[in-house]
Amino acid sequence: MNAAANTTTAHSGLQSLSLSQRLVAGSLALALGLVLLVGTGFAGDYRLHNGAHDTRHAMGFPCH
Repeated sequence: MNAAANTTTAHSGLQSLSLSQRLVAGSLALALGLVLLVGTGFAGDYRLHNGAHDTRHAMGFPCH
């Protein structure tokens, strides 16, 4: 018997997400990113603010 005929496909256990589930996940990721960006931009601690400021400049993102 051919060995290839006896092989089974391996399933990763992950199921494809529906459109609504992908939209929810994308919205949550966007919200988290905005919270991190705005939160560090208006942080009271100058070291956190300056670190975010320098990172934005290093990535070519104008911030002022």
